[in-house]
Amino acid sequence: MQRFLNVIRARDVLVRMRTMAVNAVRGLVKPCGHRLPICSTESFAGRCRADLPEELLAIVEPLLKQIELATAQIALCDKRIEELADGIYRETKALRKNPGVGALTALTYVLTVADKRRFPHSRDVGCYLGLRPRRSQSGGSDPQLRITKAGDQYLRKLLVQSAHYVLGHYGPDSALRQWGQRIYERGGKNAKKRAIIAVARKLSILLHRLWVTQAEYVPFYEVEKQVA
Repeated sequence: MQRFLNVIRARDVLVRMRTMAVNAVRGLVKPCGHRLPICSTESFAGRCRADLPEELLAIVEPLLKQIELATAQIALCDKRIEELADGIYRETKALRKNPGVGALTALTYVLTVADKRRFPHSRDVGCYLGLRPRRSQSGGSDPQLRITKAGDQYLRKLLVQSAHYVLGHYGPDSALRQWGQRIYERGGKNAKKRAIIAVARKLSILLHRLWVTQAEYVPFYEVEKQVA
């Protein structure tokens, strides 16, 4: 498991290195009066070569080559992750049925938690991953504080990204999406952030349940259960 997790960790390092290189290129050309257009990371080097004058291109060319190399290595890591998810860890298939959860998130979840039987209740996973708000009760005061951020930081980041998709424009309708939208619509300070974290916590619980039962993902489970 640690060996397979290293593939995911290596990919994360490559992504961060590529992001740093892209930001460096943008920062180097901006003082010279050139603002690069927004584009995908995969097409970034090509757009730079097409838009920048030769004197600037000569300066940033070494960085562009590193970006292209990192992109190729990330693609190899993605291929390996897909192979692991479809091969040794076929149980991740049930988790990937949930919108916003791909092979990377599902495999990272399974490898990080390691043993699905370690939690007697699925709701305990949210606490394990640091997605539970801190508490500071005093008399009649019970303010909701920031999350504990215990557990694996990278898996928590992936779950938050998945929560963004669930609540985003392209997220399909589901009980989880509607629940998160209700939290967001309550308003207040940092309403969107609270909704994202709450959906990420709920998603961590749902993924554990799907992992344990290997059941089909049902967008509106409670409704279909009542109909049945």
